[in-house]
Amino acid sequence: MERRLTTIMAADLVGYSRLMAADEEGTISRLRDARTYVIDPAIMEGGGRIVKTMGDGLLVDFPSPVLAVRAALLMQRNLISRESPQREDRRLRFRIGIHLGDVVIDGDDILGDCVNITARLETIAPAGGICISRAIYDHVKGKIEAGMTWLGPHSVKNIPEPIDVWQVELDGTAPSPVRLSGQERASIAVLPFQNFSATPDQDFFVDGLVEDVITELSRFRWLFVIARNSTFTYKGTAKDVRKIARGTWCALCRGRVGSAVR
Repeated sequence: MERRLTTIMAADLVGYSRLMAADEEGTISRLRDARTYVIDPAIMEGGGRIVKTMGDGLLVDFPSPVLAVRAALLMQRNLISRESPQREDRRLRFRIGIHLGDVVIDGDDILGDCVNITARLETIAPAGGICISRAIYDHVKGKIEAGMTWLGPHSVKNIPEPIDVWQVELDGTAPSPVRLSGQERASIAVLPFQNFSATPDQDFFVDGLVEDVITELSRFRWLFVIARNSTFTYKGTAKDVRKIARGTWCALCRGRVGSAVR
């Protein structure tokens, strides 16, 4: 099988069935015009290739992440401007997802997890918005004229690992239900374990377990794991873990510890 690394965009029209039910011929005509005057020119400017269309959506292959995001921004901005005279419930709005990954080439089609992840990112995006993966974010930060908001990890259907998602900011786009800045992460504190054995020497073993748990949790990029030196101040105390979670301030994370595990 032929494989290659590529950037994939998935775009889907929001409320297609509702629009068709309200005005079938009008929706088809306006969608055709949107393709001709907005969508296809934006894709062409970014060097993209339309792999396939699915009635109310399309899958596009781009040579680079930067070109893909710039094309998506151009498409969304021009479409928002073009549709502004329409009533709110009649406007054509697309959701867009963009991901970079390895794909399998099948004639003119492309297959694989990269395509599936891109489709999931599209469903996360708000109406008229753009969502991208970490792979795309790492390539485009500082290279596009738009802000990007980290939405955290998302578990999606048929993908074993959570996807780190960013929303590309656009004027006139409804905010995502979850909005976190790139500096805000869920915090977790692993409190000292208690030695219930009759052997005091087992304290070293118990402390070692805590350090192992902290080390393993630190592998997750979306978690801020409080350092051992901060949590071990509670060793031997009988404070309620919920009060610690609500009230502990940590100089390292510059904020409250959001959750605690004991």
